[in-house]
Amino acid sequence: MTQLGEAIARYHKLIESEPYKDLAWAAALQESMSAAHLTSGSRPVSPFLRPHFLSRRQHAALVKAAESLLSAIDRIKQMALANPALLARMQLLPAEKMLAAIDPGYPFLAVTSLLNTHFGGGALRFVNYNADTAPGVAYGEALSDLFYDCPPVKEFRRRYSLAKMGGTRQLVPAVLRAWKEFGGKKKPRIGVLEFRQPFQAAESGEYVLLNEIFRREGLCSEIVAPDQLEYKGGVLRRENFVIDLVFRRVKVQEFLLRFDLSHPLVRAYRDRVACVVNSFRSELAHKRAIFDLLTDEAITASFPAAERRAIQEHIPWTRVVAPRRVKYHNRNVDLPEFILKHRQKLALKPNDDTGEQHTFRGWELDEAAWERALKTAGRYPYVVQERVDPAKEFFPVLRYGQMEMREMHVEVHPHAYLGQVQGCSSWLSDEAPGGFSAISGLAPTFILETK
Repeated sequence: MTQLGEAIARYHKLIESEPYKDLAWAAALQESMSAAHLTSGSRPVSPFLRPHFLSRRQHAALVKAAESLLSAIDRIKQMALANPALLARMQLLPAEKMLAAIDPGYPFLAVTSLLNTHFGGGALRFVNYNADTAPGVAYGEALSDLFYDCPPVKEFRRRYSLAKMGGTRQLVPAVLRAWKEFGGKKKPRIGVLEFRQPFQAAESGEYVLLNEIFRREGLCSEIVAPDQLEYKGGVLRRENFVIDLVFRRVKVQEFLLRFDLSHPLVRAYRDRVACVVNSFRSELAHKRAIFDLLTDEAITASFPAAERRAIQEHIPWTRVVAPRRVKYHNRNVDLPEFILKHRQKLALKPNDDTGEQHTFRGWELDEAAWERALKTAGRYPYVVQERVDPAKEFFPVLRYGQMEMREMHVEVHPHAYLGQVQGCSSWLSDEAPGGFSAISGLAPTFILETK
């Protein structure tokens, strides 16, 4: 058994012993989450009763690979913006192309970003990139503090050393660097942009915490909704609150479903009145087609050796679905024919992770269902990606006042600011074959070492 496996088994044995069987500590932990705004809707963000552990070696490998890939992704985005043929392969909507064409006023394509990572069988694989601020950035630090001092973890720390991962300390400096490059001279007044859901009466916990992070650094910050904004006389405002910088946690496709390019935010952005972080240009990275470009050796041949090695070792082969011939490793293949013949090692994924289109995993379908899935992928923007099996671990889960052991899919999200990894969080789900998840949420992430 590995050191991590031994530590996990020891922790599980610990929480099944006295005095932890009555779960009073677990109920208190959940109450502490609610009091600290660590909630999603009305529920605590973590139903799990143990942290996720990484070894020091795993963490070092994660940081090294992630930073090489973040550099390669930034290079790809710059190339796509300068080359219409490459940009066309990203399959942007016309309005997305128009937004991407607007200079945000600073050179960084992503101030904040994350990678969706699977640790499995000794391998490290990145399956998705997101130019966004992970929920784990806002929640992770406070969640780690609560777990670190809860009774079973305190006892567990007598034998093991746990290092917190951090996550917020570098957020504000990165945002302020973008503001300075934008031309900002004074402290910016920040609008944290949130889409309110129907019948939502108050700000969500994540946005409250992000707002508090900015305020702790002496910045004037308010949570704002897109439909509250107005742009008049060269000023973006929400009623009497003038906004210099918009911290955007709203995806472009979500925005375009409700608003058009005449929205006050877009006009202020185009006029270089408001600094938007992340910029609308960063949305290029939300397309899974960026992995098509990354894994095309004809495009990346001139990249630095470290970046090419990271792509080869950690990115699954990906192609935009279309009737064409492509290169699969060292072979030229007809893509639709290849997809049909190799369903056991392929998945069809929507280019945009909006939830409107389904992911089809060939190894979960029979031949007829796979053929239907390919027809769907031919009608909508889809990519085909080589199979990456999810990392799985057993976690104790608090459900209806009882503890259950459940096998969860584990995704590790390294958080990056201006391309540098500054912490990570873990997202757990018990995703079923149909894509439905009954249990999901964050788990605090610690680096574990034996004392």
